[in-house]
Amino acid sequence: MTLWPRTLLWRTFALIALLIVLALGAWLQIFLTSQREPRARQTAQMVVSVVNLTHAALLSAAPERRRDLLIDLSDREGVRVYPADPGDKITPLDTTRVGARIFADEIRRQLGPDTRLAVARDGLPGYWVSFRIADDEYWLMIPRDRIERQQALQWLGWGALALVLALAGAYLIVFRIKRPLRALTHAAAETGRGRSPAPLAESGPEEIRTLSHAFNQMSRDLARLESDRALILAGVSHDLRTPLARLRLSIEMSRADASLKQGMDTDIAEMDRIIGQFLDFARTEGGEPVEKLDLAALVRDCARVYRERGQDVRDEIAPTPPVNARALALRRMIVNLIDNALRYGKHEVLVATGSEGANAVIEVRDRGPGIPATEIERLKQPFTRLETARSDSGGSGLGLAIVDRVASMHGGTLDLAPREGGGLVARVVLPGA
Repeated sequence: MTLWPRTLLWRTFALIALLIVLALGAWLQIFLTSQREPRARQTAQMVVSVVNLTHAALLSAAPERRRDLLIDLSDREGVRVYPADPGDKITPLDTTRVGARIFADEIRRQLGPDTRLAVARDGLPGYWVSFRIADDEYWLMIPRDRIERQQALQWLGWGALALVLALAGAYLIVFRIKRPLRALTHAAAETGRGRSPAPLAESGPEEIRTLSHAFNQMSRDLARLESDRALILAGVSHDLRTPLARLRLSIEMSRADASLKQGMDTDIAEMDRIIGQFLDFARTEGGEPVEKLDLAALVRDCARVYRERGQDVRDEIAPTPPVNARALALRRMIVNLIDNALRYGKHEVLVATGSEGANAVIEVRDRGPGIPATEIERLKQPFTRLETARSDSGGSGLGLAIVDRVASMHGGTLDLAPREGGGLVARVVLPGA
């Protein structure tokens, strides 16, 4: 699993955030570098001044007043002076850092190379500096808050606030780019399902406006082509079915052999069925409104029609969630599933309904030769048939393509799987209302 985001929004945001963090880090490093040496020397000078003033005050004060002077320094300035002892436990100042090294070097340069520096003495924290009066050594302790930069947390807080504001601005910028792309993705998905999406808003940056305009133009062109295709197919179907009707009438009135007449009538019926499948595949919405349907009742009605014709179609109808769909389109889908099973199954066909969570399920099961797993996706394409086992019954190769197209138009899926004991199970799952 990679930590790099998958979406354009978060990838762009992560990149901008990384650049902002690096820029703030570089700025902070430059600031600290430029301030480190002057700050170290300034602090060292302040410590040296405190030590010199304390040293001078102790030397000039009468011996009996020195105790009062030390108490006054402690109360007023927080500065404490202790006599040094060989057994003192001290924590030396860490001079590995550049600023601390400059600080120590500057103090020793002004107070003498023997000056000792510590950050704790006998467990008491602070900045400890040694100095001498005659042959006696003393420790002078300055509280840390006199030395350390008190504005560090404030600077950190302001830096964090600047980072948060910059990241919020970056997210807003990226979100404004993502919003039209998300609308475009939705519109493209609607187009892929055979629907006509609402025109995209042609606003925003020039590149987004250009892209939205091009997509809207493409949608208008596709809608016009679809309309032209439907008009042409309607004309072709009318022009073809009219002579077919005349042929059927001529056959019925002719004195030809009965078996010959039956064969010719069967061929005409097959031609008429293929023309109907072409029209079913060419149809999209056809102006039919979407309504809430009882899928189980619709399947039961379709199966009943087949039984009334004397065909071996059995049903196992279980309740299904209501679906938002186009009734005629769903009926065409169910009829094509049953026709496909009857044509290739040769035996009883079972039509079943049920539910899967919030989804409605239709299954049509036959006892035909089945479909190899490697051919399933190919057979969902139009004008495709399985030549080895299921092509001996003719057909246009549009039945499963019609089912798949209607299912996709309603947000559903078509799955084909082997049936236990032999045969095929065609399974359509539609989202509930």
